[in-house]
Amino acid sequence: MSAIRPATVLMPLPARDFDPSEAAVPWRLLTDAGHRVAFATPDGERAAADPRMLSGEGLDAWGFIPGLRRVPLLGLALRANAAARRAYAAMSVDPAFRRPLRYEAIDAARFDGLLLPGGHWARGMRRYLEDPLLQQRVAAFFDAGRAVGAICHGVVLAARSRSIRTGRSVLHGRRTTALTWSLELAAFRAMRYAGRVWDPGYYRTYLEEPGEPPGFRGVEAEVTRSLAAPGDFLDVPRGDPDRWRKSSGLFRDTPADARPAWVVRDGRYVSARWPGDVHAFARTFRAVLEESLA
Repeated sequence: MSAIRPATVLMPLPARDFDPSEAAVPWRLLTDAGHRVAFATPDGERAAADPRMLSGEGLDAWGFIPGLRRVPLLGLALRANAAARRAYAAMSVDPAFRRPLRYEAIDAARFDGLLLPGGHWARGMRRYLEDPLLQQRVAAFFDAGRAVGAICHGVVLAARSRSIRTGRSVLHGRRTTALTWSLELAAFRAMRYAGRVWDPGYYRTYLEEPGEPPGFRGVEAEVTRSLAAPGDFLDVPRGDPDRWRKSSGLFRDTPADARPAWVVRDGRYVSARWPGDVHAFARTFRAVLEESLA
């Protein structure tokens, strides 16, 4: 239990297809520390995580074949790990998760912090990323100086949220990271080369339009366009002794090993790239949140 007063954190979610690791691991860490996490969805109904990230089914080349899709191989490596799945199972029975607010009922004044998980499957994530009302509510948290954490595509939601005071993205003038183009492209290629040609874009929420350069619709490029300077988007520096571990996409952090993680803090704003950063991301956000209450 935290020595300071318990905080209340809001976690908006799409109706479906959010990443279970990016939501449930921070929920677990915050609630274990005595803080309260509330949820919000478009219609006030319970959200559902991307089922493929829970079961691994449908991520192999035969994922479109009924029956065979229930025999995952590559999917077992790509899905959320056991700790994240356990955290999601616990979160899914939390009364707050079962009874979320509607986006329209979000009031930044009622909360001490905001957490923006990501996901990638376009079917469910686009409404979350494109919802103008949610963007307004997210901007209110930044304008009020609340602790904010965003990971993966959650950073895109922040980038699209415009400050009432400045009219610019709330990330303008801040340093951030997000899902990098190298990680996004590696996942896209893995799906294609693994034989999942019937849906190779599963890991890409937005694909380039004709005439646009590769990566133009990627997370890194969009987030960078919202910043005051391209150099405000931070990736693992070349001199980092754990650069390969952090950048290859082959390693995920754990509660005991933060070496694979890359997390950026700028004041009360914390960002990270993908589920492989989630433990360090959650710990950093909790520290920022508790500092803001001191």
